[in-house]
Amino acid sequence: MNQSTKFELVLFGSTGDLVTRKLLPSLYTAFINKTISSSCRIIALGRKEYTRKDYIKFVSAKFLDNNLSLENDLWIKFSELIFYLQVEANKSSDYIKLNQFLNKDIINIYYLSTAPDLFTIICTNLAINNLNHKNSRIILEKPIGNNLKSSREINEHVKKIFREEQIFRIDHYLGKESVQNLMAIRFGNSIFEAFWNRQWISSIQITIAEKIGVSSRGGFYNQIGALRDMLQNHLLQLLCIVAMESPISMDADVIRKEKLKVLQSLKPFNKATLNNYVVRGQYQEGLIDGQKVCGFLSEENIPQDSTTETYVALKTEVQNWRWSGVPFYLRTGKRLETHNAEIVIFFKELPIKIFPNKISNFSNRMVIKLQPDDEIKLYFLSKEPGEENNLKPVFLDLNFTKVANKRIMEGYERLLIEIIKGRLELFLSQEEQEVAWKWVEPILDKWKNSKEKPEQYISGSRGPFSGDTLLEKGFLWHEQII
Repeated sequence: MNQSTKFELVLFGSTGDLVTRKLLPSLYTAFINKTISSSCRIIALGRKEYTRKDYIKFVSAKFLDNNLSLENDLWIKFSELIFYLQVEANKSSDYIKLNQFLNKDIINIYYLSTAPDLFTIICTNLAINNLNHKNSRIILEKPIGNNLKSSREINEHVKKIFREEQIFRIDHYLGKESVQNLMAIRFGNSIFEAFWNRQWISSIQITIAEKIGVSSRGGFYNQIGALRDMLQNHLLQLLCIVAMESPISMDADVIRKEKLKVLQSLKPFNKATLNNYVVRGQYQEGLIDGQKVCGFLSEENIPQDSTTETYVALKTEVQNWRWSGVPFYLRTGKRLETHNAEIVIFFKELPIKIFPNKISNFSNRMVIKLQPDDEIKLYFLSKEPGEENNLKPVFLDLNFTKVANKRIMEGYERLLIEIIKGRLELFLSQEEQEVAWKWVEPILDKWKNSKEKPEQYISGSRGPFSGDTLLEKGFLWHEQII
């Protein structure tokens, strides 16, 4: 991107966790590394009666709370880009001051980091105040709605106010270097295509595990849960990247159509598969890094009878010629033993083994790490030194930071830069979202109509016991394998 590209970024929900923990740190990093214009402006909107100085002090405290470093001179210069306006999102007259503040001759980006029920209200008020002009762009943070109906209503409303090319439905996992490299490895090399199918692959696992709990987001999270918060968007998008056919180009519409085909091919749930292949859990008190933490029902703003899931795991299948019969296992949860996100491709066993193998639970596999590090590892067996033909597990390690020998952008930073450029390749289409909602709705309906409570699991564990028994005989989660 041309570093001189001028833009103004308007942050709705500017005192929330996403803005203070992810967006502003990403912008600060981009500023330090000169990947955004030093003449840009960041306009934080909120209900609180903050002065500009108050808000910057609030943000700097949040940075320190989240162990984010602040280099004094650079932080002072970055904070000069930040402004604060007291604006009620649902009060149209408050947008007058925003209209007067913005320079509409340059790119104006509106980031809706709020509850989804405010999306239509904000867009309506932007339109009333003539803020949906040709240079404007709008970012919709997940989840867009709570179900298929509400998602469709939000998208249709936004499309009446902004053109499709102005709408950026964001999923920050699509901005991660390892996800981009997965596409490059798959579609930029001939050697992988030959075995990227049901003939050579036995199963695929996609995991996003978090150590953190719901923290101050309890009231919001209780209405959302792990399935809406993580699986319906992040995990399904990662599944699409793994399973999609080769696009004819990197054009946004082409990539979106290939991902849509995968979502449309997901095996629908029935009563039996809902009972046998979907697990939901809820964390209890336990230990995280040696520190005692409370259970979900003891978190702030969580009712004692809440059945909201903090863990979900499921088995599915992509019903097409490439993947028929290959199980895909998806799982995500809070207060687990590790902070980890990965895609694991398991390859089938050899038909005949001529080397003695004393290792009972080894599998050839490719591991695409998304966090805490961006890397790809390929696990295989190699002969141990000596006369005996004993094999031992080894791996090839592609660490993107080491290979590139330069800084790797975090997901939000990359995506914000793509938005400034006006490029849609890494963002979702409305159709993708609607098909994903349609696919998960039977799960939501079952939970809504069931008296059964989520299975309890201890904080700091690998999750509920049923998460392990979900896997077919002969399969293990990646962390259980040598």
